[in-house]
Amino acid sequence: MPDIDKFFAAIKAGEIETVEAALQADPALANARGPQGLSALMMALYNQQPKIAEVIKAKAKDLDIFEASAAGNERRVITLLAGDPELAKAVSPDGFGALGLAAFFGHAGVMQILLKAGADPDAPSRNQMKVTPLHSAVANRDGACALKMAHLLLAHRAAVNVAQNGGWTPLQQAAAHGNIELVKLLLENGADRLAKADDGRTAATLARSGHHQAVAELLEKPA
Repeated sequence: MPDIDKFFAAIKAGEIETVEAALQADPALANARGPQGLSALMMALYNQQPKIAEVIKAKAKDLDIFEASAAGNERRVITLLAGDPELAKAVSPDGFGALGLAAFFGHAGVMQILLKAGADPDAPSRNQMKVTPLHSAVANRDGACALKMAHLLLAHRAAVNVAQNGGWTPLQQAAAHGNIELVKLLLENGADRLAKADDGRTAATLARSGHHQAVAELLEKPA
């Protein structure tokens, strides 16, 4: 197995000592990319390896707009956009925009910078997931962070009833997580409480499945 393949395998497996040793032997691996263009840093972030991500980030040079957005590096994002404002609308090799990545990883500050630079709050990912930044924002497990990001996107007129792959709307995702404040915010902005996913489930159904009684009752009240 080539060194780069071993390096990426160690990242996915969470083997931080192996990653550190590999970077010690070959620092250039911090900027390595897999066969589909996915960087080492993004591999660590996608696989929920924050400690490894920090190790790689410390060694990596010149993060691109996607890495900087996913890692929450506001200074780097500002620098990149100053050189090329169109990067706010760029799409990564795996189909995600910088705004969606910032939302998914919970970086409201980066999102604000990207939106100011012209990022489209409604742009779906160009892959089979078809997620918008609002989908990514409400999916965040930190309820307060999800609420803050949703406020930001809705202030920029993000569409509230858009469906991702599987027919899931932001309201359904918020209900599944039991985030009642986020559910209230989405309803106040016109979210359709009766919308059904492809499997027929509504936001109320998802709330009840997750034992979020108060959310289910709120959704079942007459509009």
